[in-house]
Amino acid sequence: MIKVYCYAKCTTCKKALKWLDDNKISYEEIDIKGNHPDEKTIRELHKKSGLPLKRFFNTSGQLYREMELSKKLPEMSEDEMYKILSSDGMLVKRPLLITDKTVIPGFKEETWKEATK
Repeated sequence: MIKVYCYAKCTTCKKALKWLDDNKISYEEIDIKGNHPDEKTIRELHKKSGLPLKRFFNTSGQLYREMELSKKLPEMSEDEMYKILSSDGMLVKRPLLITDKTVIPGFKEETWKEATK
């Protein structure tokens, strides 16, 4: 079963969910703000993705900017990054697509098409 962490007010999330619906792909939607992934889950998703951990940060988010994470991340250990990512769902890049095979932060139609076939 495909899972998608989303934020209801996010236009990119709405676009991604519409794409899934239009392509008749069933999924479970999870509210990233109210039910954000815990540290253990973030660690598992990161490992499954094969991507750099920094790709999981919502770099355009207000909270990311307020915390000045662009300045702090280069000095942080992975353990510190996991703790921060799991502290608030608004710090996690969304939508976050989770399939049996992979995890993809953000929405790019071609990438999602490949991941959901």
